Amino acid sequence: MARKSAPDDLLAPLTLAVGQEELLLDRAVAQVVAAAKAADPDTDVRDLAPGALQPGSLAELTTPSLFAERKVIVVRAAQDLAADSVKEVKAYLDAPADEVIMILVHAGGAKGKGLLDAARKAGAREVACAKLTKAGERIAFVRGEFRTLGRSASPEACQALLDSLGGDLRELAAACSQLTADVEGTIDERVVARYYSGRAEATGFEVADLAVTGRAADALERLRWALAVGQPPTGITYALASGVRSIGRLATADRSMRPADLARELGMPPWKVERVRQQMRGWTGDGVALALTAIAQADAAVKGGSDDPAYALERAVVTVARAARAGARPY
Repeated sequence: MARKSAPDDLLAPLTLAVGQEELLLDRAVAQVVAAAKAADPDTDVRDLAPGALQPGSLAELTTPSLFAERKVIVVRAAQDLAADSVKEVKAYLDAPADEVIMILVHAGGAKGKGLLDAARKAGAREVACAKLTKAGERIAFVRGEFRTLGRSASPEACQALLDSLGGDLRELAAACSQLTADVEGTIDERVVARYYSGRAEATGFEVADLAVTGRAADALERLRWALAVGQPPTGITYALASGVRSIGRLATADRSMRPADLARELGMPPWKVERVRQQMRGWTGDGVALALTAIAQADAAVKGGSDDPAYALERAVVTVARAARAGARPY
């Protein structure tokens, strides 16, 4: 067995990210990529979507380039690789290339276990990314987010945030980031209530609900009203992002699951799953990506990157509404 890489060695030749919590998997990948680029700004990153690693392509990907720059190769959904590709990856693990960092993203479990065992035997640095299914784990996650951001949040605030947003880690992490950026001092339950419950939640999510169903004019009218009465722009960008992400998550979920199991898997109440199902009509994967990019730009604008944050929000709303209607191949 090869010598196991240290957990903190982000430049280890092989990192194995194991689990089904998408945010944690993405962070595990992002940390390695950031470390590689810090060591070599010219690092060539190849992030392969599920199914993109075709038999015979690994040798080309891992071949040193003419300029000998570092490479990072990310293999998503490694548990779903074809048998020929699994054989090639296992062979590569026996003789990894210099200046190449491979990241295998694996769901864990019985499927593809042979590759999982081979990566561990090869001494992979392993990052656990299991779903946080218990309330205590999610509370700990929220506390950890605030701690990482250098801020203090009361236990009541963490619980209120979880109660308001549910168990989706991306939404919880985004909310922690927004509260940290917008609020000075200790974050308590009153701050959470102001941003994510009651009137502010209703107006922000009303804008989002109208936008994700393609009703641009109605969404713009609601947006202008919300801004006129003093609703925080960050709450509106959060609501837009939450709506679009929910569509993307439901679209890629296992449709054979029972409604109750699907709701539990996605961390949404059943009524929200049904509502998002109705909103999905007309959306495509490209549309989701385009909408999230526009929302991210608007979020940066309302946090100080633009002289006219209201205009940035309007552009985001229009982009989301168009994305909801423009797809030729709906989910």
